[in-house]
Amino acid sequence: MAEPLRIALAGLGTVGAGVIRLIETNAELIARRAGRPITITAISARDRTKKRGVDLTPYAWEDDMVVMGERGDVDVVVELVGGSDGPALACARTTIEAGKALVTANKAMIAHHGLELAAKAEAAKVALKFEAAVAGGIPVIKGLREGGAANAFERVYGILNGTCNFILSQMEDTGRDFADVLAEAQARGYAEADPTFDVEGIDAAHKLSILAAIAFGAKIDFNSVDTAGISRLRAADIAQADSLGYVIRLIGMAEPGIAADGSPRLFQRVQPHLVPFDHPLAHVDGATNAVVAEGNFSGRLLFQGAGAGDGPTASAVVADLIDIARGEIGAPFSVPVAELEEMPAADTGHRTGRAYIRFIVADRPGVLAEITAAMRDAGVSIESLIQKGRSEAEGEVMVSMVTHEGPESAVSEALRLLDGAPSLARPPLVLHILGD
Repeated sequence: MAEPLRIALAGLGTVGAGVIRLIETNAELIARRAGRPITITAISARDRTKKRGVDLTPYAWEDDMVVMGERGDVDVVVELVGGSDGPALACARTTIEAGKALVTANKAMIAHHGLELAAKAEAAKVALKFEAAVAGGIPVIKGLREGGAANAFERVYGILNGTCNFILSQMEDTGRDFADVLAEAQARGYAEADPTFDVEGIDAAHKLSILAAIAFGAKIDFNSVDTAGISRLRAADIAQADSLGYVIRLIGMAEPGIAADGSPRLFQRVQPHLVPFDHPLAHVDGATNAVVAEGNFSGRLLFQGAGAGDGPTASAVVADLIDIARGEIGAPFSVPVAELEEMPAADTGHRTGRAYIRFIVADRPGVLAEITAAMRDAGVSIESLIQKGRSEAEGEVMVSMVTHEGPESAVSEALRLLDGAPSLARPPLVLHILGD
C-alpha cells in the first residue's frame, strides 16, 4: 500500500475529537477506500489539559497551530478552530503557502476569504476542501460540484441552520414563544450562549454564499446576502401560518439573474419563509438541514441530513481527506478562480411572489382602514386578512394578511407609506411565501 497521508488537526473541540475517533475506528476501511492509510501526526488546540474523550498521547502537540503547516511530516492540515480571521486564517494561509493541502469546516472563513485561499491553492497546486463547512454531514458541496456538474443550476435553497430549525420546530410543537424555546435550545446545547450568528441568519448566510458560488460559478459575495433571522417571530405567527396551511422555516435562497443591461446578477437572501405543508422542506424538523438544488436537466435534487454534530461533521471532513489521499484536487469552487463571474446583487424589487405581513397595532377604530388604504395605494392585492385576539401588551392586537402574487416592490412601498403611522405599535414583519 502507498505511503500514508499524514494530517495535522488544528482544533480539538467536538468535531476535532470526532475526526480522531472516526479515523481510529474506521482506519482499515478508510485506507482501503483511500488507497492508502490516513494517519494523524500532529494536533493543536488552545487548552492542552482539557479532557476530550480521546487519547491524544500518540500525536505530537503544537502550541502554535500556524506552525503545523510548515512541519515536514504533515501533508494536510485540518482546520477546525472557526472564526473568519485570526489564528484560523493565519493557519490556512501558512498551510497553503507551504504547499500543503487544507481541509476546513470553517464556513465564516470560506465566506469571507474563500477566493483568496482558493487562488493560493490553485497557484500551489494543492487541494482546498470544505465539505464540512456547509450542512455538516450532508454531501451537498460534492453533490453540486461533482454529481450535478453537468447541470446549469436555476436555484439553490434550503434550511441551512439547525439551531433555527430546532427552535421553529419546538415553537410549532409546543406553542411557546421564541425567547422561551431559545433558552431551552441553549440548555440542551443546540444554541450558543451568544446565539446571534444562528438566530439572526448570519451562519445560514455564510453557507448560502458558498453554495451560490459553487452552483452558479459566481465570485463569493457574502456581503450581498440579504439577511434576516427568526428573533422577531412570535408563537402567534407560527399558529397563524399553521391555520393557513404553512410552516415557518428559515430559508436561504440563491438564484442567478440578468440585469436590464444584460449583465449577470445574483439574488441571495436568508429569511424566514412560509412553506406550504406539501413542500419537502415543510417536513424537515429539529436540528436537521436540507438543501434543494434545481438543475436544468436533473430537476429538483434534495439533500437532507444532520447539519451539525461531531459524527456527521467529522464524516464530511474525512471524506475530503479521502479525496485528497486519492489525488483528487479540483477547483475549490468548481471552476478556477479566474473564471468565476462578478455577479452583483440583484434588484429584488422586480421579484414577484406572495407574502405574509404581520402588524402589531393599537386597538382602536380605523386601524384596518389605514393599513388597507396603504396596500391599495401601493398596488398590493390582499388575499386574506386576519385579526385575532390581543397581544401580551394591553391595547395592542396582531393583524396579519396574506397577499396575492405581485411585485415585492409593491409591498415595500406599502410599508413605506405606513412608516411612522401612530397606529403601528411595532415595525411590520414581512415573510415571503415559498413557491414551487
